[in-house]
Amino acid sequence: MSEALTPETVRKVARLARIQLTEADVDRFTRQLGQVLGYVEMLSELNTDGVEPLAHPLEIENVLREDEPTPSLSREAALSNSPKSDGKYFLVPQILDAG
Repeated sequence: MSEALTPETVRKVARLARIQLTEADVDRFTRQLGQVLGYVEMLSELNTDGVEPLAHPLEIENVLREDEPTPSLSREAALSNSPKSDGKYFLVPQILDAG
């Protein structure tokens, strides 16, 4: 592998994902994720000359309906399923520091 996976990297990813890990988890995930990345790196050694890139392995076509305007929900109907609202807006917990 070009760069070994470190416990610090696992801790950083866990922090970014807001996942709490014990030291045993960090050790286990460092080892397991390192093995996965090693396998992926082995795949990069395959000769892919003449192989066209694929977005999907099967022939597929768009099965979506035509994009046509339809009536929207009223504000009251949209807010009716909200756990919290002030009658005009959805109320959600603040997740960013306002300072």
